[in-house]
Amino acid sequence: MQQQRPGPSCKRRRQDTEEEPEMLDDYSPVDSLSDDEDSQQSERDTDSSDPDFGLPDRETMEDELLETFIEHLRGYACELELDSNTAHRGLKLSEDNMKVTSVEEEQPYADHPERFDSWKQVMCREALTRRSFWEVEWSGEVTIAVTYRGISRKGVSDDCKFGENYHSWSLECADDGYTVRQNKEIITQTSSSSSSSSSSSSTSYSGRVAVYVDPPDCSLSFYSVSSSDKLTHLHTFRGIYGNLFTVKEPLFAGFGLLSGSSSVSL
Repeated sequence: MQQQRPGPSCKRRRQDTEEEPEMLDDYSPVDSLSDDEDSQQSERDTDSSDPDFGLPDRETMEDELLETFIEHLRGYACELELDSNTAHRGLKLSEDNMKVTSVEEEQPYADHPERFDSWKQVMCREALTRRSFWEVEWSGEVTIAVTYRGISRKGVSDDCKFGENYHSWSLECADDGYTVRQNKEIITQTSSSSSSSSSSSSTSYSGRVAVYVDPPDCSLSFYSVSSSDKLTHLHTFRGIYGNLFTVKEPLFAGFGLLSGSSSVSL
């Protein structure tokens, strides 16, 4: 696909790469208190005559703001279904096309021009034409992707593989960490073990990730989801290479299964 210049509704933006994941539960939307204010706050906590006595403390306010932010994202939750016409024959769809599993036995899918014939990949049916948020559970080694419909389907070239071309953006998930890819580049990595490297940071893993697509903002964000439903920001693409949301075709969610018995559930 030929790269197109940004349209008037979505001007080209500088690539915004956060090299270290931002823990949203550590995000402090409330302005930090000065030492004097901290002292005054302490006095208020013990002085019932103070007019502010009984107001929520800073930590409570931050938690409430964080919860509001997460509710805002989840307010754009969308329902997705795997498209069997795109599924590689080494992938088995189940649970009403809500789960995909890598298998050894070839599935009896009919020939179809939109089917991936080399990479174990599948796309969803629904076009992402508006703000959309979805979560998935994964196991093994998988790729969570957003791609244009026009991505190549036949052959083993990188033009067909999520995250290895200009037509798709991917988050690779494995037990040892997350890797964000686009056009053959590793944009950022997150390790499950602590690291001193500036390009690798540690975070917790639960086997769940979330994706948020925001066409008006020309952005695409990946998050990990903790067992307590807290989001950890992994990376945000903003108008990457001038073609995110500027090509006149819709975006779709996609998944790649990179190892045996890997699975993804919507």
